[in-house]
Amino acid sequence: MYQLQLLLNIPELFTSLSKIDFYSSMFKNLDLSSIPEFPFSSPGRKGYSHHAMFRAFIVMKAERFGTISDLLDYLRNNLIIAHLCGFNILKPLPSYWTFRRFINEFSHDYLTSIFQNQVNILKNMGIISGEFISMDSTPIKANTKLNNPKSFSKNKFSKDNQPKSDKDCKLGVYSASNDSSNKRYKFYWGYKNHIIVDAISGLPIAETTTPADVPDFEVALSLLEKTNKWFNLKYVNFIADKGYDVKRVYNFVRDTLHGHCFIPLNKRNSKSPPLTDDGYMVCEAGIKMLKDGKQYFDGFIKQKFVCKFCNSKDDSACPIKHPKYFNGKKHRGCTKYAIISSDYRSSINRDSLYFKAVYRLRVESERYNSRFKALDFEKAYVRNINSVSNLNTFGHITLLTVAIVAIKLGKFDEFKSLVALMQSA
Repeated sequence: MYQLQLLLNIPELFTSLSKIDFYSSMFKNLDLSSIPEFPFSSPGRKGYSHHAMFRAFIVMKAERFGTISDLLDYLRNNLIIAHLCGFNILKPLPSYWTFRRFINEFSHDYLTSIFQNQVNILKNMGIISGEFISMDSTPIKANTKLNNPKSFSKNKFSKDNQPKSDKDCKLGVYSASNDSSNKRYKFYWGYKNHIIVDAISGLPIAETTTPADVPDFEVALSLLEKTNKWFNLKYVNFIADKGYDVKRVYNFVRDTLHGHCFIPLNKRNSKSPPLTDDGYMVCEAGIKMLKDGKQYFDGFIKQKFVCKFCNSKDDSACPIKHPKYFNGKKHRGCTKYAIISSDYRSSINRDSLYFKAVYRLRVESERYNSRFKALDFEKAYVRNINSVSNLNTFGHITLLTVAIVAIKLGKFDEFKSLVALMQSA
């Protein structure tokens, strides 16, 4: 006990006081009561505290370490931080394999519970509202040589060439350029972290990790539904990019959440009917055609147009002498159809100032993704989806806890800056 007290009385020999204050505040604002202190096991060694292991991974993400080896080196060189985590520093710290086994086998449900608790704390503090939310995904490359640009493996981005080192990762694609006029895309093996962000505060409300081949809109439907069960999303304004431009997303937001969508159209190589400003089609001769009835279908209207001279007996009325004008039928001339959408997706006025103003809030997703990736999430150093999912959620919990600590300390300008809070704590 004397040795331990001696160590704790001279923390400056191991780490800075600002770091000690920072992690003391972080751990004070992490309620781990929902997690069993020790693993359930048969009689024998009790093992290391789950609470201590949990806090250690918070340290890993706060210090922006990518590997467990870096975390271990840091704890061994900063024993006061290991003590704050809850480890007995008079005994050996957990080994590399103990940390790796923990991140692989720890139930993600516990992490989700802590994540949701931190979100609710910020909601009760009035920081997160959920009135405007933005959703986006960020790629996470798997730990495989096939992602190495210097790899000369044949067909390394073929779906049939599954990496042997990670059986859970899948082939995905991401935009490698922000230039909308000259988009460049890159393939990768890995995962995607899908994040719903409060578009006002710029903090996450929900997240999930999937293999890279899962479409964004599919995740949006399931994640919105799950989130609405514990975080009221009624009357929400949902903001997303073209990847979410799917009718099922619009219908869920409107019919289930009673909210509104702010999503640009993904035209998908479709061609708009050549209609005039007042809704008429123009024939090949450049003459406005006449409307001649319509058919109503689920989600769209089929509008019929006929030649302006369909009932004329004048053979010279058509200026280009179109073959269909001399078809010998009672109603002569061309007949055309236009498909006009009538669903909620098509009714949104994307040219309005209000739509453009709200859609600009999507930048908060990009800003948060940037802060999240700064915790060293460009590449996964573990090799299965459970480990990747757990580490991702640890990263989000870290950033949420930073916000809570900053608000409680009155440092409102630092609640989105981990580095600034760590230096000023």
